[in-house]
Amino acid sequence: MKWRVILETDLETGDWTVWCPELPGCVSAGETEEEALENIREAIALYLEPDPIVLKAGTILRDVSVK
Repeated sequence: MKWRVILETDLETGDWTVWCPELPGCVSAGETEEEALENIREAIALYLEPDPIVLKAGTILRDVSVK
């Protein structure tokens, strides 16, 4: 799955900030562009990892696909 990310450099430090506009709060950084991209890949994977859900008896949980 592909995600758009936005990269910017900090003019003072030269570090890179990167975020995914489709995933609010999914932000990372790195000393190099490649490190920032590696870090945002991990951040996106963690962002999309489902949290455990405790369901009441009789509740139905389903997965749906979106194109």
